[in-house]
Amino acid sequence: MSNDFDKLLKMRNLARLGGGQERIDKQHAKGRMTARERVEMLLDEGSFEEFDMFKTHRCSQFGMEGKEFLGDGVITGYGTIDGRVVYVFSQDFTVFGGSLSETFAEKVCKIMDLAMRNGAPVIGLNDSGGARIQEGIESLAGYTDIFLRNVMSSGVIPQISAIFGPCAGGAVYSPALTDFSIMVKNNSYMFLTGPKVVKSVTHEDVTVEELGGATVHASKSGVIHYAAESGADAIEYIRKLLSYMPQNNMESPPFVETDDSPERADEFLNQIIPDNPNLSYDMKEVISRTVDNGDFLEIMSEFAPNLVIGFARYDGYPVGIVANQPEFLAGVLDIDSSVKGARFVRFCDCFNIPVVTFVDVPGFLPGTVQEYGGVIRNGAKMLYAFAEATIPKVTVITRKAYGGAYCVMSSKHLRGDINYAWPTAEIAVMGAKGAVEVLYGREAQKSGDPQVYLEQKEQEYAEAVVNPFVAAKRGYIDDIIEPSMTRFRIIKALQLLKNKRDTNPMKKHGNIPL
Repeated sequence: MSNDFDKLLKMRNLARLGGGQERIDKQHAKGRMTARERVEMLLDEGSFEEFDMFKTHRCSQFGMEGKEFLGDGVITGYGTIDGRVVYVFSQDFTVFGGSLSETFAEKVCKIMDLAMRNGAPVIGLNDSGGARIQEGIESLAGYTDIFLRNVMSSGVIPQISAIFGPCAGGAVYSPALTDFSIMVKNNSYMFLTGPKVVKSVTHEDVTVEELGGATVHASKSGVIHYAAESGADAIEYIRKLLSYMPQNNMESPPFVETDDSPERADEFLNQIIPDNPNLSYDMKEVISRTVDNGDFLEIMSEFAPNLVIGFARYDGYPVGIVANQPEFLAGVLDIDSSVKGARFVRFCDCFNIPVVTFVDVPGFLPGTVQEYGGVIRNGAKMLYAFAEATIPKVTVITRKAYGGAYCVMSSKHLRGDINYAWPTAEIAVMGAKGAVEVLYGREAQKSGDPQVYLEQKEQEYAEAVVNPFVAAKRGYIDDIIEPSMTRFRIIKALQLLKNKRDTNPMKKHGNIPL
């Protein structure tokens, strides 16, 4: 019996070494953790339960003869994060470069199936050279089996991906299908075709980092949600993300006790809006001054910064925040910000997370680049997301809410539940200055002093049309509130909506303008 236990212990120790100590040392020399170290850092200490530790590949050709590593390049199992169960797979670059085989995919699919059946999040820690070439179609089939589970799990359980090394070719589609993707600066990359293929086809000279590095995908492509400074930073971000999410779509988000009074006022907000409508202010400061203890976890901060999205809490309850940012492009909506906002709102709706929207938007960005790029179709995505969402929706208009952008930003007409405005709010088709130039431009030229004439008309138009009391009289704004009391009013609104029930018409699914 003791020999059996000794053999088991020996086998476990061998499996924990992955591709061997030499390859582990090479991984460390690159500044990267091993697959097992990442799992241990991610999960609560001592909580990890591993599956399929002894599974090996089945291929015995093209140089694979006699090359067998226990676990076959991926560590799978479950554990807890802050006491809540999560399922995890971690690709091991020390074993065949983390390449995916038939048995590798079977291990990942088993974990994903268990997560679905048990209603818990799945976290994928990626560090792989791609498909295992020696296996051909079996490797491709394995990837596709994983993609199918990504799609079936979408909106049922949260899915998070982190890329710690290479992720190329078909391997990129699993992270792209998950809810949130994270990369590590200077240590990870993602692309469908590498620099050599790009060079041969398009004659472009581009480095791995320029083509698919974390900074590129965080700021230009919008493929990822966070570019981490290190592997440890990426793992900490995952833990923070999960703290705002329920385990699955049938549960409510986790409540956390707070010592921040729901009645706390902030007089600074009464002066934050500049007197000059052309001057900006930082909407993130409005957010931080109203949420619990100023804690705001921003998502996609480097991509389309004219729209701010992220998670926070009000009186201990998680919410998603969507806000125009006047400091960038005056807070206009455009193609990128619309797609960014739409996907985030839909995630919140999937997992019962209320959305609080702060509005200061002068409209959609004009120009041929936007029109040719499909700003109509992409702007409609944001409109669709807010209209479809059945979660509690609270909106605060701080300043400008002009034209179609007013409609899109969780207006009362898109089933916004509670819509507030600050006294500084301006709600109209366009600003007073632009409106009177259209309406009275010709008359002004006939007057003795066109400038004085237009200024007089501008004041009349602002009082009669633009000010928030006009919208309030129609019931499109539920109340005009003192800015300093914004936190208190949002919390009261969310308490009112805690048991909200709303439905959409019976259908297989809608046809969002993709």
